[in-house]
Amino acid sequence: MKVLKAIWELMRLEHGVMIAIAILIGSIIALEGEGFPALDKFILTFFTALFLEASTFALNDYFDIDIDKKNNRTDRPLVRGDLQPNTALYLFAIFFPLGILCSYFVNLTCFFIALVTAFLAVLYDAKLKKIKLLGNFYIAYVMAIPFIFGGAAVLGTSGINFSLHPAILIVALIAFLAGSGREIMKDVMDFTGDREQGVKSFPKYIGIRASNVLAAFFYLIAIALSFVPFFIENYNIYYLNYYYLVPILLTDTMLLSTSLQLIFKKDVHMKLYRKFTLLALFIGLIGFLLGAFMQ
Repeated sequence: MKVLKAIWELMRLEHGVMIAIAILIGSIIALEGEGFPALDKFILTFFTALFLEASTFALNDYFDIDIDKKNNRTDRPLVRGDLQPNTALYLFAIFFPLGILCSYFVNLTCFFIALVTAFLAVLYDAKLKKIKLLGNFYIAYVMAIPFIFGGAAVLGTSGINFSLHPAILIVALIAFLAGSGREIMKDVMDFTGDREQGVKSFPKYIGIRASNVLAAFFYLIAIALSFVPFFIENYNIYYLNYYYLVPILLTDTMLLSTSLQLIFKKDVHMKLYRKFTLLALFIGLIGFLLGAFMQ
């Protein structure tokens, strides 16, 4: 059981589930609430998300082991010694190609998106994370692209051109902004180890206080945008949809609370509030999912 728990932690499988939910939301929005995506496509997109997420997180921890030790990241199984570093490489070698293969059987549009995302993922693990000014926005991209991938799964065919519902674009943008905020918070949390490793992050250039305010700024924009689908008629499945609004209000309250902590408090418990924001984003996902199903 200890090994299985360590593998789960290494691969962050809970993130894979959240990504799969985001893909499902993108698919349902694209279908304008008129049905569920075909079962075969749902299964293939689920495993594309799970395999690519799991494999690249494993590779991430392999490259990050020295920095994680300096930052005392005992939540990382490689740091604790529960798994050997080579285990991460083996898991990457198995699941990464499986994820790409699954995307191919969805359609060529999804295959193209998966290839680009997978290439960026490896580039991030190997290089971009040392330039966190870029790496942060890659992670934010990873949080946004599943919604577009889900839309492409039901709309894309033999090319890369397809039209997206405006609600997919707005939810992807909200995810991108919230993801940027969470990554800047992580920069602050990891600042000591990053500085020793020469990692270029926001706290290095603008300081911890300004980085906190910047993270809050991204959250506040995401909060403001979350009301757009409810009040604008073009976002038909979410327009005046209270099944959407209620969970989103809870998410916004949690993100607003975090933002106020970041702006006004000098010493913020970053680890706690990053988990808090992850829960907030999960509730937001439920809101988009409920709103798509129940109108």
